Amino acid sequence: QVQLLESGGGLVQAGGSLRLSCAVAERASSSIAMGWFRQAPGKDREFVAAITWISGSTYYEDAVKGRFTISRDNAKNTVYLQMNSLKPEDTAVYYCASRGLQKYDYWGQGTQVTVSS
Repeated sequence: QVQLLESGGGLVQAGGSLRLSCAVAERASSSIAMGWFRQAPGKDREFVAAITWISGSTYYEDAVKGRFTISRDNAKNTVYLQMNSLKPEDTAVYYCASRGLQKYDYWGQGTQVTVSS
């Protein structure tokens, strides 16, 4: 069974940095990419970044370009999200997800990121 385990969330001051990790315990054979999403209180879940397993192509939501970096370690089946220059509006629960051919079909439990002003 596919399991995604996020870690690395916490409380940080504005301007600070955090690195999130997503360990894929059982990688789905259909998984072609991994993504990070976030959901702030009272808001819909939104896409943050994604990376493909084979080519390492990356994609970012406009609000995080230049501040966040997604990377992966194929040998460890782990995906990272390096978050720099954090802002209070980055406060949310962050989720990693595995993407198959058509959709993100496996999700982690989420990790809280809180950025204080």
